[in-house]
Amino acid sequence: MKILVLADQESKSLYEFYTPEKIKDIDLIISCGDLRPEYLSFFATFSRAPVYYIRGNHDCQYMHCPPEGCICIEDDIVTFKGIRIMGLGGSMEYIPDAPNQFTERKMEQRIRRMWWKLKKNKGFDILVTHAPAYELNDLQDLPHKGFSCFKSLMDKYSPQYFLHGHVHANYGNVFKRKDVYGNTTVINAYEYVIIDYPETDQCAMDRVMEQ
Repeated sequence: MKILVLADQESKSLYEFYTPEKIKDIDLIISCGDLRPEYLSFFATFSRAPVYYIRGNHDCQYMHCPPEGCICIEDDIVTFKGIRIMGLGGSMEYIPDAPNQFTERKMEQRIRRMWWKLKKNKGFDILVTHAPAYELNDLQDLPHKGFSCFKSLMDKYSPQYFLHGHVHANYGNVFKRKDVYGNTTVINAYEYVIIDYPETDQCAMDRVMEQ
């Protein structure tokens, strides 16, 4: 299964120079935040794949103009072809009470409120966030500092993937596209990245039923 993951920077290749062949094999699209709603709606219109999204720290416009045809997975766990996907948007709080910004404590509270969803789904396979985890692809300045509670989630549930954005490729040599934390593959989705997710038995069953 091919998953297109987007974050932070619009891709000229996929958007301005779009051709159907570039995304024809994509099964699912996930946005890790800080992208215009019109950009996400473009992919919802021209792709057969569903578009899931969470909010970045600059996505205040989503409150009055959400991406059309897309599915918000904030504070939720959704299942796509047997894959459980958990969404937690926003960044570390650097402007008091600003939208889509959270202290470590507030992010921990968001996770605690999801206890029933975590129990019902028996965990998750992909963690989707905007900010990185603490000392894992993050930066030392407060706006780009990661959350320690994301590491706690990975320690407890061992998802296959942790997808985030927020740390841009042009921030210097600190940028890292791929990393590993325990049993979890960590991906910084800045601009875009395509991952091949291993198909489960449920994925194969769903495909047969669709034929």
